[in-house]
Amino acid sequence: MTGWCEVERMYFIGVTTAASSIMRLFPRWAELLGLQAEIVGLDVPLGAPREAYRQAVLRMADDPKARGGLVTTHKVSVFLHAGDLLAQFDYWAELCGEVSCIARRADGLHGWAKDPITAWRAFVDWAGADYFSRNPEAEVLCLGAGGSGAAFTSRLLTVDQPPARIHLTNRSSERLGKVARIHRRIGLSCPVEYHQVHSPADSDRLLEQLPPRSVVVNATGMGKDRPGSPISDQARFPERALVWDFNYRGSLEFLQQARRQAEELGLQVEDGWRYFLHGWSEHIAEVFDVDIDRAQFDELAAAAEGLRQSG
Repeated sequence: MTGWCEVERMYFIGVTTAASSIMRLFPRWAELLGLQAEIVGLDVPLGAPREAYRQAVLRMADDPKARGGLVTTHKVSVFLHAGDLLAQFDYWAELCGEVSCIARRADGLHGWAKDPITAWRAFVDWAGADYFSRNPEAEVLCLGAGGSGAAFTSRLLTVDQPPARIHLTNRSSERLGKVARIHRRIGLSCPVEYHQVHSPADSDRLLEQLPPRSVVVNATGMGKDRPGSPISDQARFPERALVWDFNYRGSLEFLQQARRQAEELGLQVEDGWRYFLHGWSEHIAEVFDVDIDRAQFDELAAAAEGLRQSG
């Protein structure tokens, strides 16, 4: 029988980690992957001081059983306030200024930004890698320029066929400027417009100007980390649009707004569940240094389905 001392540990740095499906799902996934491991949640409130992020990373560094961890809402803050505690970053972490994955290697803790990879994988699962080739007039409106919004829009600039145009919104002009610099470093393979928004009405106007079959993404965290939606109930989605809420749990107001218009406008509406599955499987693979192929991912997804939370 496996002794306690042999069990390795993966940390989960978030806001309300106990509410995540991964806390119930991880033991089953560990079993399927042959890992002797447990998961430990570390809750850090929104807007926490610098020391809170450093303490979370130091706890990982000081724990001999820790193999690493996943960071959700605090990806940018961990990079800014605790990045000096990490020995090395991957290309996307350096470029986007965020850390979503931390793993122990021979020379210390390393940091990765996995969202550009996992967001695109989830999108391809849903819409197909050739979506913008099949719909060359389709634009993307990404509501929110935080870690996940910056990551997804950055990845779109590297695909074979990008959208006709990308719109990125945020309340902070400073944040928009930072993401614009990231995009310029990658190279603008399509036009990108940056919109500072002050209210849902500002986002509504952008939404209504999109052509049919555009992609609309809620990357604000609203509906999960805090209640509400980046658009109003009066907003109207473009016909036959793909509407993607990065959240899969919480109050999910944006998702409900889209579902109410889905039949009338022919919308395809997706929550963040597949994104969640791709994200966690990719992070577990990196943290424990294992390969997860497509067949194994499908097995993990099947095991997760029975544990899915409704919100």
